[in-house]
Amino acid sequence: MARKRKPKKGGPNGPGQAASGRKREAANRRAEGATGKRGSLAEWTRSLALAFVLFLIVRIFFVETFVIDSGSMKNTLLVGDYLFVNKLAIGSRVPFTDLGVPGYSEPRRGDILVFDPHHEENMTVVKRVIGMPGDTLQMRDKVVYLNGEAYDEPYVETFATRDVYDPDMAWQNDHLVGGPRDDYRPTPDNWGPLVVPGGHYFMLGDYRDDSLDSRVWGFLEGWRFKGRVVFIYFSYDRDSYRPFPWITEIRGSRIGDRVR
Repeated sequence: MARKRKPKKGGPNGPGQAASGRKREAANRRAEGATGKRGSLAEWTRSLALAFVLFLIVRIFFVETFVIDSGSMKNTLLVGDYLFVNKLAIGSRVPFTDLGVPGYSEPRRGDILVFDPHHEENMTVVKRVIGMPGDTLQMRDKVVYLNGEAYDEPYVETFATRDVYDPDMAWQNDHLVGGPRDDYRPTPDNWGPLVVPGGHYFMLGDYRDDSLDSRVWGFLEGWRFKGRVVFIYFSYDRDSYRPFPWITEIRGSRIGDRVR
């Protein structure tokens, strides 16, 4: 009588074969998991890189933010005002090059513009455009005369008389109507008449007696403009001694105000 032979352990249908199959499946799952993690990490890296590039493009060519840290433009702008600046309006320069991207408009008299001044590196300044290329400007007893007529400036704030000769304003002598004069002694309150050269602008602060502006450092080249100030998106009293002033001293009435 023939006996049935028992299958050997580890045979084609035995538990050894099943265990081996489970090990291979587990190994495959681990490999797939590792591949999936690498794929997810690569996708996140690509997304972050794209977001960073888009951020740079927007910041360089379209919009930028700016915070006021001096009182030269009050009460139009106060220390602690956070500004939204439209760079596309004026155009901008490509970083580390001499190339410029034109804007959809030109600087206008009365505009409040952000710019890089020629007298100070690594500084960004905000002032108001008063003189355009070809204009004749003069100040008499704090009143600006534009092309012979008193210029209405309802936004100007003054607090002191500064009718003392300022040697830093001596540069103006080369731009006087009628040519240089040996007796020209300009003061912050009385100077000119000057002719603004082509491609240049004359910038003044609204807080006229506490502003370092074109009266001292001269005409500004148009290519130095970075953008036009549009509105205040946040504001708080930075001079407050209360704790956490960015929370306790928020100027809610200024948030959202258009700047003119």
